[in-house]
Amino acid sequence: MRAVTSALTLLETLVVPYRNTDVSLAARYEKLLTESRGLQLIEIDRPLLRHAAQLRAVAGVKTPDALQLAAGMIGGCKVFLTHDRKLPPIGGLHVLQLGSYL
Repeated sequence: MRAVTSALTLLETLVVPYRNTDVSLAARYEKLLTESRGLQLIEIDRPLLRHAAQLRAVAGVKTPDALQLAAGMIGGCKVFLTHDRKLPPIGGLHVLQLGSYL
């Protein structure tokens, strides 16, 4: 089994270490997200942006959600794991709400 996420996750993950001027921690996070076996980081490129725009247009999701969902779909995922209870159903992708299992 493998996981897929967009490069937006890297951006979000690096904010606190950079805020705290902890460059070492930022480097470890980046290595974890870019070199972990079983994790694919999808770059934000034009095809991803187009796919995310289509999701925004059809499902009305916010830009960060659209980027993550599109990355999952481009990466071949069938399941999207989230804690966001407001995500609408997305065709071709089974959305699992973490809160349902806690």
